[in-house]
Amino acid sequence: MKQERSNVMTAAAGNAMNSTLVLLMALTCGMVVANIYYNQPLLLQLAEAFHVSESRISAIATITQAGYTLGLLFIVPLGDKTERKKLILLKLAGAAICMLVAAVAANYYMMLVASLFIGFFSAVPQLLLPMAATLAPSATRGKIVGRVMSGLLIGILLSRTLSGLMGAHFGWRAVFFFGATMMILLSVTLAMMLPADPPTFTGSYSHLMRSLGTLLRELPPLRQAALTGFFMFGAFSIFWTTLVFLLEGPPFHYKSDMVGMFGLIGACGALAAPLAGKSTDARGPQFTILAGITAALAAYGIMGFSGASLTGLIAGVILLDIGMQVTHISNQSKVFALRPEARSRLNTIYISGSFAGGSIGSWMGAQVWSSWHWTGVCILGAAFIAAALLINLKKRNNTTT
Repeated sequence: MKQERSNVMTAAAGNAMNSTLVLLMALTCGMVVANIYYNQPLLLQLAEAFHVSESRISAIATITQAGYTLGLLFIVPLGDKTERKKLILLKLAGAAICMLVAAVAANYYMMLVASLFIGFFSAVPQLLLPMAATLAPSATRGKIVGRVMSGLLIGILLSRTLSGLMGAHFGWRAVFFFGATMMILLSVTLAMMLPADPPTFTGSYSHLMRSLGTLLRELPPLRQAALTGFFMFGAFSIFWTTLVFLLEGPPFHYKSDMVGMFGLIGACGALAAPLAGKSTDARGPQFTILAGITAALAAYGIMGFSGASLTGLIAGVILLDIGMQVTHISNQSKVFALRPEARSRLNTIYISGSFAGGSIGSWMGAQVWSSWHWTGVCILGAAFIAAALLINLKKRNNTTT
């Protein structure tokens, strides 16, 4: 009876899915996830404003991603237990308040705390993606999730472009005021347009949280996806956290606006997102996962041998972002298909693994930069991707033997 009720709700919700709603979800994902990445092109400005070193200011990027991971772990599972629309609006309100606190931060520690909670309240995309998977017809689920995901990925990349430009011309505080304004506008729009999405879980919060461990134990593909996400997003964060140090030093000597333009270059790779979704629908996720990992590994190879070349960096940025997006979308489609009634919890486990890798990658990248600069960064990033490749090749070999 419970499964029948879930199927009826899914079918009814599927009727509400249309191109306008897909676009709104994609736009929301992009604008909210941008909160996490606004600070990266501004790290040197923040270091100067708060009189701290490069290694200490990198903690701002790390703790924002750590906050996002905590929000994923403790709030996103509630998407299976409570009405998702209400939860999304509450998190947007929290994100708006924290962005305002960051905009008026008087010292490093105030900024650090604000950054933690910006990340915590910005996990809205991880509520919207399971919602999109539920609303979408099963035959086109990969394509629709890919379209919504493309908004998130473009937001990750263009947030750096926007932040760099605004920071160079109006100062870093203007960036956070802008982000707060966007959260308020989104709240109003979603309150009017986002459909209701009834919960499927009726147990207590403690039961809900315990079920995360049960799902992780019972579903080997979920463990594989989480580990893959850990290493891939770790490699992604290693690059983007340290890129500002490379580009603002010799031989480039760029300012934050030019650093941000690399996000615009990387956004070209977001065009791969819908294609990855279609490929997943047609050929299954494992093929596109391996293709994405291979592209990312090639990107670090190119950047490792041409770190002083603008052309090499541009080629590497595009390849890295294509690889990351293709892998992520394919992994997420695989995860959503495992237990439809538990999509928020499945997404929590997968994305928590990814952003734990992102947090660790940000921290390790900054430390490696301090000692071994760009060569060390590229070796570290390639090692993370190689680990993801081994995890997936091992699984493939086990399947075929």
